[in-house]
Amino acid sequence: MRNQGLGSWPRRRARMTPARIAVVHGSTELTYHELHERSLRVANGLREIGVRRGDRVAYFGHNHPAYLEVLFACGMLGAIFVPVSSRLTTAELDHVLRDCGARVLVHGPAQETVVDGLDPQLAPRRFGLFDLLARNSSELIDEPVELSAPCLVMYTSGSTGRPKGAVLTHGNLTWNCVNVLVESDIAQDEVALAVAPLFHAAALGMVCLPTLLKGGTVVLQEKFDPGAVLEVIEQRRVTLVFGVPTMYDAVAAHPRWEEADLSSVRTVLCGGAPVPTETIRRYRDRGLAFVQGYGMTEAAPGVLLLDRDHLLTKSGSAGVPSFFTDVRVVRPDLTEVSPGEKGEIVVSGPNVMPGYWGSGSGPLDGWFHSGDVATVDSDGYVYVVDRLKDMFISGGENVYPAEVENVLLGHDAVAACAVIGVPDAKWGEVGKALVVLSRPCSEAELLGLLRERLSAYKVPKSVRFTTALPTTGSGKLDKTEIRRLYG
Repeated sequence: MRNQGLGSWPRRRARMTPARIAVVHGSTELTYHELHERSLRVANGLREIGVRRGDRVAYFGHNHPAYLEVLFACGMLGAIFVPVSSRLTTAELDHVLRDCGARVLVHGPAQETVVDGLDPQLAPRRFGLFDLLARNSSELIDEPVELSAPCLVMYTSGSTGRPKGAVLTHGNLTWNCVNVLVESDIAQDEVALAVAPLFHAAALGMVCLPTLLKGGTVVLQEKFDPGAVLEVIEQRRVTLVFGVPTMYDAVAAHPRWEEADLSSVRTVLCGGAPVPTETIRRYRDRGLAFVQGYGMTEAAPGVLLLDRDHLLTKSGSAGVPSFFTDVRVVRPDLTEVSPGEKGEIVVSGPNVMPGYWGSGSGPLDGWFHSGDVATVDSDGYVYVVDRLKDMFISGGENVYPAEVENVLLGHDAVAACAVIGVPDAKWGEVGKALVVLSRPCSEAELLGLLRERLSAYKVPKSVRFTTALPTTGSGKLDKTEIRRLYG
């Protein structure tokens, strides 16, 4: 084959395991042969309307087999796939489509109203999920596509401003999959549950693509529902699940948690934030141990991994670098920090993007600067402290909200929390804690706990109780929105 990229994967898998189930969506099951044929039909449909090498094709919808079919079809043509968050408003969608210069937009029925609001004179050519399958042949396509060619543009959450498109090459995605296969023991009989949205790098890069590369089965769910997760694990005998801590907490809080049959599950992957000790205990009581990771869209996304053997001995750590990825924690002058000293995480490796769409900015001297603050222990395990942008300065001292939040989460009345810096006439900034309670608890009790565990300058000046905190599409706390609402 002349195609070395992701577009060749369905054909390569179809010649090895054509009858094995590749994708499950509701009652629909697609074999690898069918996935290959359907992806070819989409590719021929795109080629018929003029899509060529380098053109951008956007996908705006929930988790669905069409996501994968359009992704692989773009890979067959050398076109660039642009997965778009299904939660975007018309204005946000318009920005992404203009920024990447999308030629085609494929969207789901639930996104019809948002798409209808686009300026018809400026919007790309649009298609429903099934339009590209309906009338096209499965004529074989074998365009030359190098591993260095761009495969997709994935937009970051935009927490520091408008979203930026990380350009991930076919090689970036392939090497990330190799890392996952080495460190997470993905097997040919894997049944992986993809309930986190595929428009985020973790669900695509840590679950979906490695499983398809290995020849396992990906079970797609359109939306996260704790009861539905337990049900599909039982029905489909799911072996691998991925989520963020808030998702795992919601599943463990479901009434069926204690009685659900989880005996098929071999691997519980978690990203986005360190897993709280109480969450680890709940899953350990059900015979399940977490494999935690740290990553970023710009690294496709795997960077660090903490295996289940070190879950307790290195509690709170994000682990060590992935096999083919190098990580340093550095001072502003780029010298490496001493054990316990705070510095910025920088990353290098074949899974790290060449740059952002339209700007060309990417790794600096081969190292991508994450903006995340961390420490390293004497064994080389990395502990992520916080985002540089979330840090605030109170009386000349750096305060990292995540440190304060971790103490609050240790209180059994705290279901969720966020700490932000707010202006203060005396100290410049002071902390403000936003807390969601699971049972009644006073501000004085929480502040008393913090004073016992932390230096005075780290303790928030006030606590505000709320019924919920805004989250991003990947389930993480949306600090930008929290600061807007409560700052």
